[in-house]
Amino acid sequence: MSFLANFTRYRELLAIPFVKTIIMTTFPARIAYGALPLTIFFKTVHETNSIPLAGLAIGANSLASSITSAGRGSIMDKYGNKWPLRIFVPTYVTILVLLNFAHSAPSILLISFVLGISAPPINLSVRPLWKTLVPAHHLRTAYALDTSVMSTAGVLGPILATFLALSAHPGSALLTCAIFIAIGGGSLALTRVSRDWVPEKKLEGEHAIWRHPAMRLLMLEGAFIGFGWGAFSVAVPAFATLRGVPHHTAWILATMGIANIVGGLAGGLVARNKSPLAQFRSTYAIWFVVTLPLAFTNPDWSMAVEGALLGLIIGAIQVFYWEVMEAVRPAGSPTASMGWLWTIEGSLSAFGSALGGWLSKAESPRWCLAITTLSVGCGLLVLTIGRARLSAANQIPSPAQDLEAMKDNFSSDGT
Repeated sequence: MSFLANFTRYRELLAIPFVKTIIMTTFPARIAYGALPLTIFFKTVHETNSIPLAGLAIGANSLASSITSAGRGSIMDKYGNKWPLRIFVPTYVTILVLLNFAHSAPSILLISFVLGISAPPINLSVRPLWKTLVPAHHLRTAYALDTSVMSTAGVLGPILATFLALSAHPGSALLTCAIFIAIGGGSLALTRVSRDWVPEKKLEGEHAIWRHPAMRLLMLEGAFIGFGWGAFSVAVPAFATLRGVPHHTAWILATMGIANIVGGLAGGLVARNKSPLAQFRSTYAIWFVVTLPLAFTNPDWSMAVEGALLGLIIGAIQVFYWEVMEAVRPAGSPTASMGWLWTIEGSLSAFGSALGGWLSKAESPRWCLAITTLSVGCGLLVLTIGRARLSAANQIPSPAQDLEAMKDNFSSDGT
């Protein structure tokens, strides 16, 4: 079967009931999440004329969102999606509007932090739905489609944020984010498949997530990656701003995002004759090699080309990452496991963003880009040394197991 013929997997996936519904309802909120970091960055720079404060504001928002991510995931695993989303979404929208009217540095930092605490766990809510909606042999393709949709939103979000924040009406950027969150988060809360999702049961004697060896290894890996990409998230707009070309931020990140979409879709078409762990580690090694020239790029075509290469690899690796996590996580914790990983990764990303803002101004954004490369290398080292802890992800499901999972899926789905 040719590579192009494999795209029939996506057609088959989209024919499964509720798949299109989940993709379409969550898309506006995902655009808003993609736009928010740059929206906060340009809002802070506009009000305070300070890049370090802008990095601190992004870091405060990311830190607050991260340290509460595990808790929000645990709430979802216990109570489902229905009522938590109906509380988080309107609260978040209200705080976004308040941020738009903040003008002093203390108020922007405080509201950005509170905004992170109240973030609706939309992506956390969507991931576990795939396991109940699609048969096992379509799960990799579902993760790939979901990753690519997030990447598409990640392309449109920064473009939208840059265009609106640098327009004659900069306040429209935050207001647009608020509207999109209200549409996407509200739609997900009311969608039947999300509303009726029943959390997994926990097994007796199962280790808590933070005591689970495999999850602790993924948390350590995520700590390095979060820190490195936190620095990267500030380095790009800071580099472009310092060079007097802030509008280059949008098309550099857009190039990276478009490549991320392609990489994610390609990851979903990879044959299942290699285990998720094997695919994850081999793609990770390529990722490290691709990051090596990063610190030598400029906010022009060179950074766009490097971003495109990174986007391709990150899109694919994200698919295998979710497969590995699903294979090794404790039972009964599909949302909380992701929440804990994002708590660690996001918390370190916040520190990376804060350091990146200061380092970009005091020294050079190139130092932040070098930190990104070093962080990916450390993540690869962690996975190499601790790969035995992820052995549960080193299995290749047999066709018989796939068929049985498909039967179980459709008998329990009731569609």
